[in-house]
Amino acid sequence: MEVRIELLPSKKLVGCRVMTSLNNDKTYQAWRSFMPMRKLVQRQVNSVLVSLSVYDADYFSDINIDSAFEKWALVEVSEYENIPEGMETFDLPGGLYAVFDYKGSSTDTAIYYHILNEWLPASRFQLDDRPHFEILGENYRNDDSDSEEEIWIPIKQRLLYSILA
Repeated sequence: MEVRIELLPSKKLVGCRVMTSLNNDKTYQAWRSFMPMRKLVQRQVNSVLVSLSVYDADYFSDINIDSAFEKWALVEVSEYENIPEGMETFDLPGGLYAVFDYKGSSTDTAIYYHILNEWLPASRFQLDDRPHFEILGENYRNDDSDSEEEIWIPIKQRLLYSILA
């Protein structure tokens, strides 16, 4: 699988969030709240949707399927203006990301296993403590094997590689 490394500038996002876990996935609740009001969000930068996860700093050191994290359904905006009731703003910090172009069902978690347990350990990078997100563009189809999305994983140089580089 091809990966590209990108330096992402900070972004302004608007949407809805829920607390969820792998064992009790409530992602659909964020999207169910967000989608009917999506067109009310002013100053949208583009038409893509952003599915974003915020994890505690130690979440990936010992993954527990019952550990809670924030899940967001969002769009990017140029400015925060007249935020619809029931929605919130989210400032996505910029930084280095590994970007994977994924084709397949959004419910197939094998891609995340590959990224976190195969690609990342073999790379010169480690996870960074910033949000993870997916860009859901025009070819995204929820739970469809032909769906396409971009998976953005926050990374930073491993200290050993930085010293030797």
